[in-house]
Amino acid sequence: MGLKRRLADLSYRLYDRSRHRSAFDAATRPGTAPDFSGLRQGKYALLVTFRRDGTPVPTPVWYALLDDRRLVLSTEERTAKVRRVRRDSHARVIPSDARGKPLGPGVEAVGRVLTDPAEIEAAEAALDAKYGRSRRIYEKVMSDHSATVYLELTAATDEFAGARRSQRA
Repeated sequence: MGLKRRLADLSYRLYDRSRHRSAFDAATRPGTAPDFSGLRQGKYALLVTFRRDGTPVPTPVWYALLDDRRLVLSTEERTAKVRRVRRDSHARVIPSDARGKPLGPGVEAVGRVLTDPAEIEAAEAALDAKYGRSRRIYEKVMSDHSATVYLELTAATDEFAGARRSQRA
């Protein structure tokens, strides 16, 4: 196992242990915001993906808005959130601080892994424009660039979000 991968594993464990306790409670509540406009000024969001048994898993992430209905983020392909989004596209996004403490209402969303090179390029450009040098340094030190994937989250329509909530109840 390479040094970068060990550092990434260590950072994931550290982030898991330092996650704010209210992140787990917020992850269980359905989103009430219609779009991502509440995330315009923030630096972090709590991405909630769902295990096979329906258990919500909150993860603080850096993100960039493409517009009020779409946001993007990058992560390593081997992370559990990528596997969960591939299996179940339902997600929830909540404005948060770096530890995942909720700062506003959540948004029900549909997630997907970007595969089109033009979409990937646009996602990287949006993330780079928002975070600049700090993100580039973090990525260089802590991640394996060959395994980077980009997720796009789209604010769900009211009908879709309501159907998902009733299925999970």
